[in-house]
Amino acid sequence: MKRVLPILSVLTALLLAYAFYQATWVAPTERTMGDVQRIFYYHVPSAWTAFILFLINLVASVIYLIRRNTKADAVALVSAEVGVVFCTVVLVTGPIWARPVWGIWWTWDIRLTTTLVLWLIYVSYLVLRRFSDSSQTPKLAAVLAIFGALDVPLVYFSIWFFRTQHPQPVIGGGGSIDPRMLHVLLINWLAFSCLALLICCFRYRLEMLQREVQEAEAMESLSDVSGSVIQVPKPASPPNKVAR
Repeated sequence: MKRVLPILSVLTALLLAYAFYQATWVAPTERTMGDVQRIFYYHVPSAWTAFILFLINLVASVIYLIRRNTKADAVALVSAEVGVVFCTVVLVTGPIWARPVWGIWWTWDIRLTTTLVLWLIYVSYLVLRRFSDSSQTPKLAAVLAIFGALDVPLVYFSIWFFRTQHPQPVIGGGGSIDPRMLHVLLINWLAFSCLALLICCFRYRLEMLQREVQEAEAMESLSDVSGSVIQVPKPASPPNKVAR
């Protein structure tokens, strides 16, 4: 792992630089929206990456509930943290794109609203993991993660089944996209996926080290308590009776 991470870091940096070049200079300019449409190459890959991370969180949470596997619990936590980061990028880039196109920063559209709800659910998940010290916290968090994952299909398919202000899907659903735009979109998604994987790997190592330290401290405290001998004072002997 120590040898793989530096290689992955270099490849990710190169991919991100190449993806930025493709999105900025190579991709054709959209006719109606102009250059502001180029945020599409960051908005959509961020959403797809967040969905994948939340799916990983779901699988890891289910495994933890079944087997009580601490590594699965760590994977669930890490994927939720990184997923919230990418979901935040989605919620930030969306209004930046919408302002010049729709004329407003935000509207309570079904796609936007469900995405915000998804973000709030996983932020609540992280708050629970951060501020609760109960032994039942991982179990409660896993249940919350499963509940939150149910919102992911609703976010994705909302524009398929509801009339919304959000653009219709360009891939599937009867939509279309210029092949050159699709090529750049997939390159950016690959770059973002590698970045998410890299962050997750570093964060997972840090999480496991923190748990090892906490376990070692707990064992040390337990050994100190069991090794200490409580000295109980002996009761004073009654005074000798003086014979008359």
